[in-house]
Amino acid sequence: MKKDINEHFMTLVLSIATAVMQHLGKLPNPQTGKIERDITQAKLAIEMLLMLKEKTKNNLTSDEETFLSNTLADLELNYIDELKKEKEQIESKH
Repeated sequence: MKKDINEHFMTLVLSIATAVMQHLGKLPNPQTGKIERDITQAKLAIEMLLMLKEKTKNNLTSDEETFLSNTLADLELNYIDELKKEKEQIESKH
């Protein structure tokens, strides 16, 4: 049972992370096959993972904690990268 819970937790984190990458335009939408960017939705999904990390503090296995922390770090770096790109595009139009 513990193994199932661990796998379900990691699947949940991976599912949200995949949605973030889709919102950042790094992965195509699986339904349309198109790249769609929505920075606001990406930020909201990252905030959901941050909330999940806070709410599960001291209640995760070391593997789960590491997976969640590493996933969040990767998503936050990609989010910042996309914000920079967006800012550069806006500045190049002026």
